[in-house]
Amino acid sequence: MWFVSFLISSIGKKMIMATTGLLLFLFLCTHVAGNATIYMSREVFQGYADELHSHPLIVLVFSTLFLLIFLLHIGTGLFLFYQNWKVSRSRYAVSTRVVKNTFASETMPYTGLIILAFLLVHIFSFTFSAEDVPISETVKQLLGGFTYSLFYIVSFIALAFHLSHGFWSMLQTFGVNHPRYNFIISKLTLIFPLFFLIMFAGIPLYFMTGLGASF
Repeated sequence: MWFVSFLISSIGKKMIMATTGLLLFLFLCTHVAGNATIYMSREVFQGYADELHSHPLIVLVFSTLFLLIFLLHIGTGLFLFYQNWKVSRSRYAVSTRVVKNTFASETMPYTGLIILAFLLVHIFSFTFSAEDVPISETVKQLLGGFTYSLFYIVSFIALAFHLSHGFWSMLQTFGVNHPRYNFIISKLTLIFPLFFLIMFAGIPLYFMTGLGASF
């Protein structure tokens, strides 16, 4: 079938990366909105968490979809990285580049693996937490501890680097590339990663600095 042939082509794989990347980006937008309630008060965050988990079927469906999308994104990304690595080692490979890759683009597979490790630890920590302890208390305990908080911050620094190149690459794949918009795009590749870094990594700092003592 032509559709299968397209998906297994180089362009098709890039389109898979861009589409799954966009879906993961939208997930980040919704997740950061929920996490932002932490800065409001314990009651607001607990109310948000209780409302969310009062619909277990919806949570299960979206969690499963998210997992499938994330695995597809990782699998395709690692396959493209392997293909590029084989080409770079080929005797026919070009030894010089017209444009030197940025640090973010060169480290995409590694920052992606850091993000994967974070998700596994993060999901495990909250999924297997004590059922009789409110989620707000679990958040405060985990993100108030130095080791977990440091890992949390480093992971979102990795996400910021990953997103700074991934967002630009996604737009290029979708054909959003025009001199009229490139200046705005270049700014967005900085604004979005910094926004998520501040909002997410700011949570452990919120607790560790004592600002969240009354949470």
